[in-house]
Amino acid sequence: MKEDRDYNRTRGIPFRLGLLALWVLGPWLSLAAQSPETIQKIQQLLQQGDSLTAQSLLSQALKESPANSGLYNLQGVIKAQQGDFASAEANFRKALELAPRSEGVYLNLGRLYQEHIPKDPRARDKALGVYAGLLRFAPDHLEANYESAVLLMQKGLYAPSLQRLAKLPSEAQEHSQALSVRCGDYAGLAQSDRAEQAADRMLRSADLVEADVISILPIVASRKDTSLAFKLVQGLESRHLDSFNSWRSLGLLYKGAGRLEDARKALEAAAQLQPESVPALLDLARVANDQKDYTGTLGYLAHARALQPNNASIHFFWGIVCIEQELAGEAYESLKKAVALDPNNAYYNYAMGVVTMERTDASEAIPYLNKYCELKPHDARGRLALGVAYFNSREDEQAEKVITSVADNPQTAAGANYYLGKIANRQGKYSAALQHLKLALEARPNYADAYAELGVIYLKQKQYPQAEEALEKAVKLNPSNYTANLNLTILYQRTKNPKAEEQTKRFGMLKEERAQREMEFLRTIEVRP
Repeated sequence: MKEDRDYNRTRGIPFRLGLLALWVLGPWLSLAAQSPETIQKIQQLLQQGDSLTAQSLLSQALKESPANSGLYNLQGVIKAQQGDFASAEANFRKALELAPRSEGVYLNLGRLYQEHIPKDPRARDKALGVYAGLLRFAPDHLEANYESAVLLMQKGLYAPSLQRLAKLPSEAQEHSQALSVRCGDYAGLAQSDRAEQAADRMLRSADLVEADVISILPIVASRKDTSLAFKLVQGLESRHLDSFNSWRSLGLLYKGAGRLEDARKALEAAAQLQPESVPALLDLARVANDQKDYTGTLGYLAHARALQPNNASIHFFWGIVCIEQELAGEAYESLKKAVALDPNNAYYNYAMGVVTMERTDASEAIPYLNKYCELKPHDARGRLALGVAYFNSREDEQAEKVITSVADNPQTAAGANYYLGKIANRQGKYSAALQHLKLALEARPNYADAYAELGVIYLKQKQYPQAEEALEKAVKLNPSNYTANLNLTILYQRTKNPKAEEQTKRFGMLKEERAQREMEFLRTIEVRP
């Protein structure tokens, strides 16, 4: 059975036991129907990891003593070690049926359910039920009370958890793992002073281990006051018990809570302990990216890329950050590398296609976006992006066909009608173009690009008042809109508007600042490095 730190702690009051002591094997020498030598041999084989031979001997023993609870308990231990949850559960249940007051079997079944919690959250309640069954006839049972306290804390039932802790002997309550649960309970109850007191006692405890802190970090870090969580990990550090895992766990918890500054501080501490850890560098890059510190993000990614040059996710992440920084060439090269390393990743193909459609040869984007549509056939945004690639490649017929297919989808209606309007405009079909653009604005009333395109059409038709209204609306919604500013400059100059000089200067500045066209579709890409 795979070792689990939490479960090696379960009998840690007053002693922490290793893997071989995880399961209670029972009073085997009392089995009258079996020789002590046979039972001892089975135990030795289990300890040596030879479960096949042990199982063979046990099967024979069960044939000779089919009503022996201890044998079913041992069978459950073997099945648990083999990872056969269903068989282990059935054997422990059979053992309890034959011996309803066997404490060891209750403990084994409870631990089995606890181990299964990551796969089935309902197993937590089953474990609590098992320990409750044991406590009905052994109300002061140390381990059953402690494990119940742990499980209740995990469920957020902090007051009942404290009640279970109170059942422990005074000496046991001062052990680190009991103080850990107490600290978590008080933190969950927002009783900060008591949580601090429990933390201080735990950090001074002679039997403190890192798991005692990590196990309660999710609760402590969820509080508004972040100081206790840092104090706990720093307490580990002062005892030389901290590790990469404790600092990284804290950092990721803070990131999940949106506390980016705290997250970055903790993750930096983790990275100092393992400077060659690519996962740590990617954690830091994500936090820096969320903080919009793109220079910092690229710094972390550059280090990660040097360590793992063939990691496609790093190249993808780099490309997305370069898009935010308007580094089109860098984005293109990085995304191209990501797709080459992982050609069947839908998101890499989508990002590469959208970046490529803005280059001189927009047709280069089409294979990437076709691939995305194959991988994500139900994503209307992919079809729209493919249609825009055809549009940018001046393949209007194919563009219109693809874009029309998503024009009625609420996700893409605005963008689809906008591009259908652009196609009609380019073909001189102004009436159809206006109709599509009005549909785009119905779907998205503050769509600056659609107003800009309306202005272009009115300008072509010399409907200057309508053109001015549409273009000024576009600039108001998006002062950096290139098309709107360009055509508003032309309109003012053509109509000798007094605002022409000011608008000409504004457009000149915009032209200088504009490194590349805005790529609206890329804003929908979720960073998944």
